[in-house]
This record gives sequence, C-alpha cells and structure tokens, in this order.
Amino acid sequence: MTAARPTPTRDDVLGYFGTLSNWGRWGDDDELGTLNHVTDDVRLAAARAVRHGRSVSCAWEVAVPDEAERATTTCPCAADMPGAEDMPLPGFRDDRRWGFSIERLGFTFHGNTVTHLDSPCHLFWDGAMYNGRPHSLVDAGTGSAWAAVTAAANGIVTRGVLLDVARVRGVPWLEPGEGVHPEDLEEAERRQGVRVRPGDAVLLRTGRGRVRHESGAAGGAAQAGWHASCLPWLHERGVALIGADSPQDVLPSGYDGVLMPVHAVGLVAMGLWLLDNCDLEACAATAAELGQWDFQLAVAPVRFAGTSGSPVNPIATF
Repeated sequence: MTAARPTPTRDDVLGYFGTLSNWGRWGDDDELGTLNHVTDDVRLAAARAVRHGRSVSCAWEVAVPDEAERATTTCPCAADMPGAEDMPLPGFRDDRRWGFSIERLGFTFHGNTVTHLDSPCHLFWDGAMYNGRPHSLVDAGTGSAWAAVTAAANGIVTRGVLLDVARVRGVPWLEPGEGVHPEDLEEAERRQGVRVRPGDAVLLRTGRGRVRHESGAAGGAAQAGWHASCLPWLHERGVALIGADSPQDVLPSGYDGVLMPVHAVGLVAMGLWLLDNCDLEACAATAAELGQWDFQLAVAPVRFAGTSGSPVNPIATF
C-alpha cells in the first residue's frame, strides 16, 4: 500500500492558489489552462489506446421533467401547421405525408446531477478568474468574455485513465464525506497497471454512480470525492482534465472558508477543466472486463457563447 502523505492544513490549501498557479505559464492571454497539456503527440497517443474498438458513454441521461423543462410540438402533417401557406418551400405546403416534432429545452446543468464540463470562468476567487482576469468580464446579459466553454470549441480528445478507488478499497462505493487522497490514486495505478501521464484526463470512480442506479437518488450535502491533497499530485502529473462520478470535491471539504477547494484552486489557479457528475459504471465494468484502464476520451462541449460550461456526453473508447 502506498504510504500516506501528511494531510494539508487550511493554510497549505490556501497556499495552493500561489504554488499551483498556472497564471502566465502559457501566456497572459491563455484561456485553455491545463488543456494546453493536450498536445498533438498526446492526441496521437490517445488514439493508440484504442485496442478493442468498444465505446461507452460516461454521462447520465438528462431526466425530464426532473432536471429539464421540455416543451414539445408535434405536427403529424406539416401541411396543416399554422402558417404553412406562407412557407417559401412549395413542397412544405403541399406534401401531406410527412410531419415532425420539435422541442424547446430549458435546464441548469451546473449542480450535482447533470453530466457537464466546467470551464475556468465558472468560478472566482477574491474576484478573479483564471489567469488573473476580473470577474467583471462575466456579464449577466452576454456571458463571459474570458475562458468560456468556447475556448474548448475544438473538443477535448485525449487519453483517459479511470482510477477505480472504490474497487481498489474493496467496497461498492465510498461513503458520503469520504475523501480520496494521492495514496489512493497511486494504489489504483499500481493495482490497475496504469500510470497517469501529462495531458491525460483522470476519471475518479467513487461508486456514487452505483448508488444512483440502485436507489435513484443523487445524494445529499455530503459527497465522496477528490480531497484537496490531490491538487499538487494533479499539478505535478500535468493532468489536463479531471472527472468524477460526483461533483468532484469531497463534501464537506474539511476546510473552513474553502467550500470546494478542488473547484476553486483547480479552475481559478490551475485552469483545470472539470467533468462533473459522470456515470462511470459502464466504463468501470468495461475496463475490468478488458483488463484495460486507459482509453481514448472524447468530450465535445456545445459551443454556447460566453457560457461557463456545457452539458456533455463523454465517450470512452477502448
């Protein structure tokens, strides 16, 4: 078993805003943050991780109406649609065989249930965003002019590594409030025969997905997740993106005044992009079946202008 490291104090965690900062590392105008670790060579290496050709989703379905409002319009015969006579296409007006359905959706994807990507502008610390930009660059009407999700418009395609800490600990799931520490990550690497490399996306399985599947509940205020002590480890390894089957941070964090240190230090200081609320059960089952804990991960955020994230469907291909 990997030796435990000392648990950082509150002062240590607050110090991470300086010691782990990537401000200016890739230039004063950089909005990509840790996604700069995903180079062409990293993407090529990720392609070589595809050894079986099997793909699985790492996302939850968005439940309607619990998580989204949906207004659906159906028209069995398009020619009967109000205003059809004014449509410029004659075929639309005259063809009585085809119809359609359309939807209007409204939902808040940030939170503890919907699988989504956080971009660096999602969080502020002392009024600042990643790379020292002021929070005033986020406008209620137009959204963010800095480090929005559109910075990742070309998508995130890299090598993913699943670290199944619940499996390594021999439990179906971690209990609410149970944190994952660097020694857990290294023990998972050792047991699974994999090592996290620069540019990787690291997905953490706590077993929360199994709880959701079995009980239908997403959990309460206390959650298992990354402990703040993992932040230096992620920085040293050059990790580009982290995900979890929880909202990332262990809750409560254990640090007064630092509600979600992985979110705060990760997004603001490191520019570390986050995949919240993944469903990793199929990914974990596939990895165990194939004996392969790395894969190509593809994440394609919707290009919502000025938005602090996007609902996503991460795809792991083994």
